Amino acid sequence: MADYYQVLGVQRGASQEEIKKAYRRVARKFHPDVNPGNKAAEEKFKQAGAAFEVLGDLEKRRLYDEFGEDAAKMGFDPKRAEAYRAYQRAGQAGGPFGSGPFGEGPVGGGRAGGGPFGGGGFDFSEILGDLFGRAAGSGARAAPQLDMEAQVRIAFMDALRGGERPLSVERSVPCGTCRGAGRVGRGQPCRACGGAGTQRQQHGVTVKIPAGVSTGNKLRLGGQGSVSPGGEKGDLYIQFEVEPHPVLRREGDDLYMDLPVTVPEVLLGAELAVPTLEGSVTVKVPSLSQCGRKMRLRGKGAPHWKSGTRGDLYLVLKVLVPDRDSPEVRTAAEQLGRAYRGDVRADLRL
Repeated sequence: MADYYQVLGVQRGASQEEIKKAYRRVARKFHPDVNPGNKAAEEKFKQAGAAFEVLGDLEKRRLYDEFGEDAAKMGFDPKRAEAYRAYQRAGQAGGPFGSGPFGEGPVGGGRAGGGPFGGGGFDFSEILGDLFGRAAGSGARAAPQLDMEAQVRIAFMDALRGGERPLSVERSVPCGTCRGAGRVGRGQPCRACGGAGTQRQQHGVTVKIPAGVSTGNKLRLGGQGSVSPGGEKGDLYIQFEVEPHPVLRREGDDLYMDLPVTVPEVLLGAELAVPTLEGSVTVKVPSLSQCGRKMRLRGKGAPHWKSGTRGDLYLVLKVLVPDRDSPEVRTAAEQLGRAYRGDVRADLRL
């Protein structure tokens, strides 16, 4: 049998509070929910429970410190412990105490209370209840993961403007047959939930989409996650995925839009109608503007999904040439070509 102090990683002189904290740490590390299918972790979790069963109880701990694993064999019974002390003092195995400390006679009798921790045992549901939202002990069920996460895919404009989206998620709730106990009748496992104490159930929720969310943003819906047999509710975390837009693209809270313009418009300048989130606005394209020039419209970008502050809208000029050939186009192009001064690619070097 492993040394209980080593199992919890504490010194023999540790305080009860230190033992309690150590058990929390070890139980959390090796809990079956954290290590699904890991038999070694499951065994360490059981050992931690057995160690805290003893060290968390002052009387049992005193007997364990005195007798070691023999304390368990005597059921942590003070009367049996006293008889064992008398046996040790006698210093003989064949005396008035029978053939040995746990053989026939006053000290014999095997395990008290039907198990190695006879006499009722230590109730540490408070400890595991704090960690996993359930009662614990021998035969304890693995608790459901109360917090949940769901992904919602939304259109680009819905992400900018906000709105509502109905959502159905499957979550754990207390079993309606055994009321979360996991057992019915005379301790028989509940067939409805397989002894888990919980069942899966569809749950409808309305997601209020904040204006300005972007891909990767998470929204917490308190109390909308799974429900433990004890009634504790987890949270539902919504992760957004925003679909691309054919015209707009987003960088942070700034929006970018390619603005098609003709050659005469960038040469001579023009006033153009441009769509924004608030409707159409008129912008002035300066004469002799180059392709790729950015024109900023302050405060016309995306709202920040938490603060509400607005980014900017950048219009990126995209010069379009005529899409058909004609004598007029060729003549205009030749005349335009003579307007360039020098080699436009003179500085193009690697």
